[in-house]
Amino acid sequence: MKNKIPVAVLAATGSVGQRFISLLENHPWFEVVEITASDRSVGKTYQEACHWLITDPMPESVKNLTLLPTEANSLQKSVFAFSALPADIAKNVEPDFARKGIYVCSNASAYRKDPLVPILVPEVNANHLDILDIQQKTYGWSGGIITNPNCTTCAFVVPLNAIDKAYGVQKAIVFSMQAISGAGYPGVASMDIIDNVIPYIGGEEEKVEYEPTKIMGSYQDGKISLHPMVISAHTNRVAVVDAHTICLSFSTNQKVSKDNIISVLKNYQMPEICIGLPSCPDRGIVYHEADNRPQPRLDRNLGRGMSTSVGRIREDSIFDFRMVSLSHNTIMGAAGGSIFNGELLARRKFGF
Repeated sequence: MKNKIPVAVLAATGSVGQRFISLLENHPWFEVVEITASDRSVGKTYQEACHWLITDPMPESVKNLTLLPTEANSLQKSVFAFSALPADIAKNVEPDFARKGIYVCSNASAYRKDPLVPILVPEVNANHLDILDIQQKTYGWSGGIITNPNCTTCAFVVPLNAIDKAYGVQKAIVFSMQAISGAGYPGVASMDIIDNVIPYIGGEEEKVEYEPTKIMGSYQDGKISLHPMVISAHTNRVAVVDAHTICLSFSTNQKVSKDNIISVLKNYQMPEICIGLPSCPDRGIVYHEADNRPQPRLDRNLGRGMSTSVGRIREDSIFDFRMVSLSHNTIMGAAGGSIFNGELLARRKFGF
């Protein structure tokens, strides 16, 4: 594509910011032209300020970019901004970028509960992007804010939505085993996580209980209505580097067999609106037959880190069914999900 959309990465030196930089290298639609960081790094080149954590090398195209303050007035070229900002900073500055006319694709949680800001997962609720017009009119800005969900929500919402579309989901209980990369860098101290499971991640359970109800909710007459299902969540940090594993039990509205549930997951097709987007995986859901799958080390990179792996479908003695779901928390669950959202926005708004 001849003319790429110029984009910025906000908080580019952090672990999620680095993942944005890595995934945007040679992107067919987007070109990173501006990057921001905290005050201690402003004025340095990316190469000077960034302690690079990704296994792929730092892209040559960004090494000599100068880090700018994370302020709307600092950006002079960008149409989109991919935000890896902490929630407390995002809450204060992301609206400034939207007022300036920049579309913010945010990994932060600051605006996920705003009724006019979608929590977007393109393969689930692409139509929620329509609320952006109302967001702009209501808040008086020419840009906008769209968010992607918490990385734990990402690990199960696609298969749960597929089941809901087929048979309805009433309630679910979710147990997470979350990778240490979800805590950022340097993350959890080694003496705390080695030989251990930490059964508390601040604010996580509340996000996992709320976010799927908004993502899977209906959009009508300019309003996102929450899905009526009820979710109970238990979140845990485990000694895995990347990928969140979710064990969940759920009840359906219709009385169906285990084979019906397996068929929905095995035959899942990506929605047409997603086909052709650069980050779209060939298979949105990968169903595993083996009793011991999915596993983080074996399955997190399927679909270039953008597929959800599912297995161990079986009947449940309290709920109707139970299963195991997994996705890459810093790709699909963070930077990759935001870029996927940006691609959908680019298609809808700019005809890409």
